[in-house]
Amino acid sequence: MLEDEPINNPPSNHACYKRFRRRICRGHGSDGAPLASTPLATGRCCSPCYEFDTVRQRLAMDSPPRDSTTETTQDVTNKSLQEWNQNGGTHLQPFAVLSRESLEPQSKAAMKLAAPSLLNDYYSNLLACSCTGLIALALGSDVYLWNSETQSLEGHVHPAQGSAPHSLPGRAGRPRQAVSSLCWSVDGRLLSIGTRQGLIQVQLWDVETKITLGCLRPHLSGVGALSWKQNLLSSGSVLGRIHHHDLRVPSALVGAADQQAGVCSLQWSPGEDRLASGSKDGRLSVWDGDVAAAAASQTAKPLRPPLVTMKQPSAVKAMGWCPWQRHVIATGGGWRDGELRIWDTQSASCVNSYATNSQICSLLWAEEKRSLVCGHGLPHHNISCWAADNPTSLDRSHQLKGHTDRVLHLAMSPASASRLFSAGADKRVHVWSL
Repeated sequence: MLEDEPINNPPSNHACYKRFRRRICRGHGSDGAPLASTPLATGRCCSPCYEFDTVRQRLAMDSPPRDSTTETTQDVTNKSLQEWNQNGGTHLQPFAVLSRESLEPQSKAAMKLAAPSLLNDYYSNLLACSCTGLIALALGSDVYLWNSETQSLEGHVHPAQGSAPHSLPGRAGRPRQAVSSLCWSVDGRLLSIGTRQGLIQVQLWDVETKITLGCLRPHLSGVGALSWKQNLLSSGSVLGRIHHHDLRVPSALVGAADQQAGVCSLQWSPGEDRLASGSKDGRLSVWDGDVAAAAASQTAKPLRPPLVTMKQPSAVKAMGWCPWQRHVIATGGGWRDGELRIWDTQSASCVNSYATNSQICSLLWAEEKRSLVCGHGLPHHNISCWAADNPTSLDRSHQLKGHTDRVLHLAMSPASASRLFSAGADKRVHVWSL
């Protein structure tokens, strides 16, 4: 039998197929109109490109889903099978317990909590802990509150347009924007929320009454960092503008400052007489605490320059004042740098530096433990702890391992000084005992 000989096909059917094939090739039916299955040539195209259609379909199927709230295959491999089954597979609730272990003072074990939709952004500040131990975590455009003492979810906040005295009139109904920064007031009563972009940039939310108090005067760009000094709230934008808001006065804005690049870290000193700001171009600036003298909205004088400015090769995102040696600041370098630096703000000099061989995404001082804690990115994705009895001379003591992606945020509860909270790009929150 020949290879091209039809099998069990009647001659009539074979002839019909030949006629149908000839009609497809000619592109016309019996009435002269194109057949429904014939591609129509457009423009100067000579023939349809079937290969393009095939490639386009393949790319669409191979591309990952755009919804960041959906767990991908890589996320599944990062969980144990038991955790995956317990949490329903694809969607985990915020602060859902993935594993619970002993949190004795000498234990290094961690409680693992779910943080779906946590933004993997080096320049965001999305984790904060109040003086009462209430954890605020920004997931997308919502902020979730978790009580670290009772280990229960208290609720969540939807940043939205308000009608309070400090809000902008006539701009309600706009869509909510992703949260970019969080900061608790000193007394733990107010939570300030900065957004990535949009009209309302800073919101105040009263924890006790669970209502939005108002929206402060917005920046022209997203809020990169926030810091409180009693009733004064300072906010830094990604365009380098720093605003000071006093909630006791009707106009709220009482001072301003400018730096050359976007603000990615902002913190008042323990004595509240200095403000440190870190920029994306590697500048660490220290400002006078008298913000009213730097007010720009009511005077034509130029803005005051910083008292001192120090420079490192990478962005100053991880930054913190030492609580027990108040003129000392620690900063961490990015993935091209990886240096942990200790600065003396009085002499405006770097007094010591340590090579960590890893990106430093976050850091904080643990006053009770007299230690410095750093959250790392590539290539280690761990937390390093440094003995800091003398803040200008550190000794690496131990490491905390458990995250599978960079440790973006760190927070510590003043109510329990030995308890450390970390949030990583692996969409997990870990609770550590130092």
